[in-house]
This record gives sequence, C-alpha cells and structure tokens, in this order.
Amino acid sequence: MAALSQANTFIVDVPTIRPHVLAMATLHAQSMAIVRLIDADGVEGIGEGTTIGGLSYGEESPESIKSAIDTYIIPILETCDLAQIGATMAKVARCVRGNHFAKCAIETALLDMAGKRLGIAVSELIGGGRVRDSLPVAWTLASGDTARDIAEGEEMLDRRRHRIFKLKIGKREVRDDVAHVGAICKALGDRASVRVDVNQNWSENQARIGMTMLHDVGCDLVEQPVAGDALGAMARLSKSQTVPLMADEALHGPRSALRIASANAASVFALKIAQSGGLFAAAQVAAIGAAAGIGLYGGTMLEGGVGTIASAHVFATLPELAWGTELFGPLLQTENILSEPLGYDDFSLAVPAGPGLGIAFDEDKLAFFRHDRSKSVIAAPLRHAAATGD
Repeated sequence: MAALSQANTFIVDVPTIRPHVLAMATLHAQSMAIVRLIDADGVEGIGEGTTIGGLSYGEESPESIKSAIDTYIIPILETCDLAQIGATMAKVARCVRGNHFAKCAIETALLDMAGKRLGIAVSELIGGGRVRDSLPVAWTLASGDTARDIAEGEEMLDRRRHRIFKLKIGKREVRDDVAHVGAICKALGDRASVRVDVNQNWSENQARIGMTMLHDVGCDLVEQPVAGDALGAMARLSKSQTVPLMADEALHGPRSALRIASANAASVFALKIAQSGGLFAAAQVAAIGAAAGIGLYGGTMLEGGVGTIASAHVFATLPELAWGTELFGPLLQTENILSEPLGYDDFSLAVPAGPGLGIAFDEDKLAFFRHDRSKSVIAAPLRHAAATGD
C-alpha cells in the first residue's frame, strides 16, 4: 500500500512578460496552487491548480483550490492506497462536490507518483499510451494593441515558435474587434492560422454579426462567443455560421460534453484537464467529441510548467488533434519554476519521456515566488486586475 506520508500545498505568483488582456480581466502575474504529495516510500508526486484571473473566470481560484485540498481532500488521501488512483479519485468524488481544479491537481500528483514508481511516463497510463511525442502550440496575442500584436506574431514566426495565433477579443465594440483581427490576418497572411476567443462576452446577436464578419476577414475559429450555458444559442450559431464555433467555458467534463454534442452546439472542443476535472475526465471529453465528429483542441488555463506538461501527456494520447494546442502558459511567465525549461521548438512542444510527468522543480525559484513568503513578490491587487480597470 502506498500510504500518504507528507502533503504540502502553497501558491506561487509569477509575473507575466506583458499584461495579458482578456474580456474579463487583465493578468499581470499568474498565480498557481502547487501540491506536493510524498508516500511512505519517499516517492513524490506534484500537481498544479491554476485559473485565469482568479474568480473573474470561474468558480475556483488558487486560494479556493488550496483550501479545498488542505481541508477536504488531504484527509481523504490519508485513508487511501495512493497507488490505486481510480479508487482514490472515486472516493474524493464521493466526498467532495465540484472543485474540478483542485481534483485535477491531486490526480496529476497521483499520476506523477504512479509513473515514477513504475518507471514510465504519465502518458503511458492514459488511454493506451501516447501516439505522438510533440504537440503544435498556439500563441495568444493579447496586448490589445494591433501594431504590437502584429509585431509579436511576426517575431514568433521568425523564431519558428508559433504559427497558430489566438486573439483575445470581446472587450471592445464588435466592429472594432473585427477590425483588429482583420488587420492581423492581413499582416500574417497564409503563414499563420488566426483564431479568436470571446470568453462568453457577446450576446447571440453580436455573435451572429461578429462571426460573419470574422469569417470575411480570414478568421479560422471562434471560441466561446456566448455564455457557456447558452446551448441553444451555440447550436443556432453553429448551424448558421461558416466559421467553426469552439466550446470552452461550456465544457465541464464528460456530461457537459455529451450535452453539447447532442445539441450540435459546437464544431470543436477546447480540452482542458482542470476544467474537465482531471486527466482521465479530459480524455473522456475527447472521446465523446471524437465519436460525435467534433474537432479537438488542446486548451490551457495558462498553467505553469506542471499543469502544462500534465495536459501535454493527455493530448499526446489523442489519435486526432486537428486544431493543435495552446500549451504556451510557461512562456507567458517571466521565470521558469522548473529545473529544466520545457522543449519548445519548431512550432511545437516536446512531451517529456521520463518517469511520471518527467519534470522537476527549481527549488530556489519555487521558494522565491511563494505567495506566503515574508515579502510578497507581487502585490495581490496587481495579480489580476478586473476588466473594468487595468
């Protein structure tokens, strides 16, 4: 039996390389809840729970993730054989409602431990193992300034780091947003694929107008233009518009995936391990999408290195990943808290082949960016300013 010996959760705040402008918030730093589990044999597993802009995006925040793990989940783990991941997570599910991000962080740590015990990569523990060793990675252009975004896109193309670009829109008037997107599409031309993410900020009527105009200027994909619970509107837009609609905030695990597929409410699924409730749940979402003929895209919650690589291990097992991934989270941060940088090269991210997640922390940097250290690195109000004032 792999009994829990030690558990530690804490939050790290790492500044971003530039303000990251979304419809609902502007990020100046990314806060990540880190979990470290050690069993009685000294095997450690690490996990991460990260949200976008704290509670401005969804119902969980790094602070709530840490609280849920410390108060409710760790006591459950103390009664379990951590080698039995399915049984352990089933018990957690019975005792803790919701809290998908917290559960994902724990499941990630358990899978990391299991892979290390067995000497195999996490991807080999999911869905029959990996089918690819690298993943195409998009970059989000989210400065809000057209000229700056074009220059950033050109730089990424020149460096062969990204040729898929997602633009964050929905904060301005629809026509102004479309003009911004159109200028970038024109500048980058056929050298890149340009997509947009509205983060639920349009009404159905705005989405109908906006999606038509976006198709005309060369946009390839529109992510979550309307509220995630507006399946009727999503279905009508999917039917009437040429540009594909991708479900993101509408997805919260396998059951929601089945509802969306049954309603024909999306052409593409944005797969996110945290939003789904864990790595196994994300794989189930992918299976539902694939069975329904829905395209798959590997999404991100702007996780740091741990969450990004956990996602990569899942996405590496998918036979079809037509829309690529956006696992660029660590590149948005000024510092890498891992002992070795992730392998971004030739428009792709390499999936580690070592045991477990195949990564380790840089202990000095981890300690420096801890939210609870004596002198805060970033003042809390600056971590994620509300959309009403950057």
